[in-house]
Amino acid sequence: MTLPTPADADPRRPRLWLVRHGETEWAKNGRHTGRTDIPLTDLGRAQAVAVGRKIGKQAFAEVLSSPMSRALDTCRIAGYGGRVELLDDLREWDYGAEEGRTTEEIRRERPGWSIWAEGPSGGETIEDVGARADRVIERVLAASGDVLCFAHGHVLRILAARWLDLAPVEGRRFALSTATLSVLGWEREIADIQRWNEACVGV
Repeated sequence: MTLPTPADADPRRPRLWLVRHGETEWAKNGRHTGRTDIPLTDLGRAQAVAVGRKIGKQAFAEVLSSPMSRALDTCRIAGYGGRVELLDDLREWDYGAEEGRTTEEIRRERPGWSIWAEGPSGGETIEDVGARADRVIERVLAASGDVLCFAHGHVLRILAARWLDLAPVEGRRFALSTATLSVLGWEREIADIQRWNEACVGV
């Protein structure tokens, strides 16, 4: 199956296909998972198979992945391991002292805390992550066709915000579940979201 392209999409401009990795134990429990290399669960591996079925025979000029195993294994299981290129800019937000903690745990110490408003203690700033997202977009715009990226929840949400020329903080508005497919594209010359947070399990 090849997913259809909207009739008013600009065929000269590459689209950016995004896959958030499959389930991990920390993702399931809502723990901030940045630089800790947590593996996929059995469900996460099954989800990766479903990702491959969802994408089907769509052609890509490039396939990129975060080097973290949860993203790279999702990529490989989905069927793209033979041509993937690792890209450090697709790593998840470095959560610093918040690594492995849930928002609820952090809010017991800092009521009302939000990663989007305050950022992590001792980690990357949201501007840092936004700069990485901008570099990914520059690469996509130089590609000869659509690009497929396997990465993580927060960095992909910020990437979507930057695609739309929004501030990185506006990634807070784009909820993204594990093992989902999203497509960033164009309505003529205007960058848009063509699909977002589409579940792949059961496809």
